[in-house]
Amino acid sequence: MSFTTTILEWFKENGRALPWRETRDPYAIWLSEIILQQTRIEQGLPYWQRFMQRWPTVEALAQATEDEVLREWQGLGYYSRARNLHTAAQQIVERGGFPTTLEGIKALKGVGDYTAAAIGSIAFDLPAAVVDGNVYRVLSRYFGIDTPINTTVGKKEFTELAQDLLLPALNRIACHTPTFRWEKGKGAGLFNQAMMDFGATQCTPQNPSCPSCPLAESCVALREGRIDELPVKQKTLKVKERQLTYIYIRCNGYTAIHRRPAGDIWQGLYEPWLTDEVPQGAVLQRQRVKHVLTHRILYADFWLWETEERPQLPDDYFWIKEEEVDNYGVPRLIEILLETLNT
Repeated sequence: MSFTTTILEWFKENGRALPWRETRDPYAIWLSEIILQQTRIEQGLPYWQRFMQRWPTVEALAQATEDEVLREWQGLGYYSRARNLHTAAQQIVERGGFPTTLEGIKALKGVGDYTAAAIGSIAFDLPAAVVDGNVYRVLSRYFGIDTPINTTVGKKEFTELAQDLLLPALNRIACHTPTFRWEKGKGAGLFNQAMMDFGATQCTPQNPSCPSCPLAESCVALREGRIDELPVKQKTLKVKERQLTYIYIRCNGYTAIHRRPAGDIWQGLYEPWLTDEVPQGAVLQRQRVKHVLTHRILYADFWLWETEERPQLPDDYFWIKEEEVDNYGVPRLIEILLETLNT
């Protein structure tokens, strides 16, 4: 069997049952794709379910406030995704409905080539191949391609290859899954999902299931002993370190927070007093918490300062009742630090 046919047959038996695969609603599919960027399915699934329950339509999400969306997103990280999601929902409502072309989908805030291809193929049968980390890995190993995947040349090469492999799937007939009936000309979405699932569960980054792989006999990387070498990625990222000192002020049942500004990490989320000077009388609650982000490593100290008088703080800080802290979206690091107060 050809590569495409083998992948399709594998998916028919091994495809994951996921709720957003039980619908052709572009809103539900788009929401899943945004949540699953940089997020594992087992972590993202509860968020998708909560978003769908709270905002079952794009119109409902568009009417939410940014604070509400960020609060619901809390714990997923990469908070620009949540802000973009909210903005894109408003874009969709303003234009009168979800766009049905790749160009229209890519015009939405926070949607790139991969996400547009995924939404377009699954929701609207658009013949566009997806290329994500799973697809890069499967293709580079099977075909023995060592072009770095994070270069312009590499992205072009893999995108063209994925598109070529997609074409035979478009006219394949009578491939059925528990949630899809595949009709002629509507195979793009299933092939894309098959490729993603194959990379996520069969051709995994570490310890892939080569002995049971239906592509094993013709896989170049397996034949040449290069499974651990592919795909190739150029190392270009410089990781910076940053020290943060937080003071949680407890004053007669109130505490002070502020909203982080644009142009820095965690834009739009809330945090306690961030300062370089620890006030006299503050008690150390947690020291040197290490928190790793994509481009930097954060080290945070956390202090509790109990005082009878409200101190003078920068103008962007405001006071709230302590029991209302959970009403504000905070970064995962702050969530970890606040847990210290209850131990």
